[in-house]
Amino acid sequence: MQDIPFGVTDWDAIPVTEHPGEHGMATWRTQQFGTLRVRMVVYSPGYVADHWCDKGHILLCLAGQLETQLADGRVFTLMLGMSYQVADDTAPHRSSTASGATLFIID
Repeated sequence: MQDIPFGVTDWDAIPVTEHPGEHGMATWRTQQFGTLRVRMVVYSPGYVADHWCDKGHILLCLAGQLETQLADGRVFTLMLGMSYQVADDTAPHRSSTASGATLFIID
């Protein structure tokens, strides 16, 4: 990371954008720092992503439970305090949650 001055983010003050999934809704609060995107994401109960994602992320589960399926068939379940990391164009993935989840994502 370069050229990012010290700053504090009040996530409640960041505008919410809505992103419908195949089922359910994701709401994002997004900050952009140069090429780095930082998001607080809330998935509604029953959310299923509407696409396979090739973007790299570092993702931390702050609440709920998230299932992430990789294109090769593996499935990983994240619960409170768990994270995953993946580089761009490494492992296409698709997320879902039965109960809902809150995530902190850097990409």
